[in-house]
Amino acid sequence: MPSATAELLIGPLLRRVVGTRATVWVETSGPGTVSVRTPDGAGGSAATFTAFDHHYALVVVDGLAPDAVTPYEVFIDDERVWPLPDSPYPASVIRTRRRDGDDAGAVRLIFGSCRETTQHSTTRRLRPDALDAYARRLMTRGPDSPERPDLMVLLGDQVYADNTSPKVRQLLRGRRNRPAGAPADQVVSYDEYTKLYLESWRDPEIRWLLATVPSVMIFDDHEVIDDWNTSRSWRDDVRREPWWAERIASGLASYWVYQHLGNLEPEEIATDPVYAAVVGADDATGVLREFGARVDAESDSSPPARGYRWSYRVDVGRTRIVVLDNRCSRVLDNGSRAMLPPDEWSWFVDQTHGDYDHLVVGASLPWLLPPGIHHLEAWNERLAGSARPRVAALSEKIRQVFDLEHWAAFHRSFDDLAELFARLGSGGRAAAPDRVGAGAGAGNAASGTAGPGTGGAGGAGEAAEAGGGTAGGQRVGAGPAYPPPASISVLGGDVHHSYVARAHFAVEVTTPVHQLTCSPIHNQVPAFMRPVMRLGWWRGPASAAGALARSAGLRRPVVGWRKLAGPYFGNAISTLLHEGRSARVTVEGTRKDGELRIVAQQALAAGGRMPG
Repeated sequence: MPSATAELLIGPLLRRVVGTRATVWVETSGPGTVSVRTPDGAGGSAATFTAFDHHYALVVVDGLAPDAVTPYEVFIDDERVWPLPDSPYPASVIRTRRRDGDDAGAVRLIFGSCRETTQHSTTRRLRPDALDAYARRLMTRGPDSPERPDLMVLLGDQVYADNTSPKVRQLLRGRRNRPAGAPADQVVSYDEYTKLYLESWRDPEIRWLLATVPSVMIFDDHEVIDDWNTSRSWRDDVRREPWWAERIASGLASYWVYQHLGNLEPEEIATDPVYAAVVGADDATGVLREFGARVDAESDSSPPARGYRWSYRVDVGRTRIVVLDNRCSRVLDNGSRAMLPPDEWSWFVDQTHGDYDHLVVGASLPWLLPPGIHHLEAWNERLAGSARPRVAALSEKIRQVFDLEHWAAFHRSFDDLAELFARLGSGGRAAAPDRVGAGAGAGNAASGTAGPGTGGAGGAGEAAEAGGGTAGGQRVGAGPAYPPPASISVLGGDVHHSYVARAHFAVEVTTPVHQLTCSPIHNQVPAFMRPVMRLGWWRGPASAAGALARSAGLRRPVVGWRKLAGPYFGNAISTLLHEGRSARVTVEGTRKDGELRIVAQQALAAGGRMPG
């Protein structure tokens, strides 16, 4: 019989809120039945499942009132475990929106990436944690404050398997029976991974925030290892390590349990094949170990035959969010490199069809980099696929040393994304856009002139930054036609600095398309890299890098872009606000005293209803 003495180890995490239903995730110290209860009778319960001697539950809460703020409590076998006794923090609540069909209210998203554990757990002198600062400020607002986010989008490196804290390194030193050659300061086993989440998500302010703001997540490389799946050569090399098989299976299995499971909508949970196998097993250790190994092995088929999709879609009000896997599903064969395999790309395109006002694409890696860096990555990809063995080998070494593995290093996927945005933003009227300059710099939208530091991708001029679009045109999906969205925003992280960039096309695109990069939440970029990042936006270095790329036989990119705000190199959290058909992003960084300050604000779309 389950023991009534099980404790709450991690959580609760409020994950998805869809209509009048929500999901709440927990880890407990033992088996039991986890219940979520509210004063008005809404609630739900679930038995824990067990894997690797750890215990978890995902509770679906039913019967919530629409357009309401509802406090909740968590029980294990009828013993209340949340809120904690004598907690100084406000009650955890679930906020629902208006019913579908009447949900045209504002949508507020917060987003960021790359969060090491708090200052108490690291020897590095980092600036204050931006997510901690955001949580403290939100605590001072009422539960029905308009500043409360509808969703938190965490874009990767929620934990660092390969850059652990002193506390975790001490634990690793005391471990026995680790795989031969296992890095002494990196986690390898599933149980070791659990310590990363325990350390990160039990931070008191972060724990409160995760319990009261819905969240979705996607991995980046450090959930597994730096530069995960950079190339086919990288995979061949790492597979020779005797500890790698356990590391990759454990990393993917723990990611599924701690992060991905909560990305599922309540209706999707029961139909997820892995969830069904996990809850149907007395001990799901074998299920998850096999799953982790299998989804990694799928990358070795050509093209990858994906049996499980990490990418997912979220609709909040009139905003559609599609979060893409930029790591596990890559196609790595030279000549056909792609961020997503063909079937997953088709799925993504299908998700962009529909009736919504704003499209948000979440990706751990920025689509639009500083143009000079973009050109270098594209040049390197071309040479790494050279038929001359020495050129290819040297270029591969450069790729791995300098982390040249963003969208620019998968140039077909980069172009495909630009062409998709052009079609969506023109209502389906645009043919594939001609190539425009990327890196020549367009400092003034009207004149097309540029100056150092303005950043940009020159060529054709563009409309005002806060366009929003008023022209006609239809976006054609699988069913009826839809008008172009009011805005398209690509969220990104990874690069440890924050910026806003506007894309422009050689064809007429009425929808403004922006890159919104926010990184890190709590980390830092090496000081020597900051000038390199800045130079990447300048006209001269970007033009020289573009010429280098063309010398390798590359054409100009199908899209140009220029920086509107940034780069900012401190810890940051960003807010994307949609009101009607207007859109605005705010980037906030931390001060030395741990408070937030605005470092950038940018209008993305001015609004105005498109004709039907």
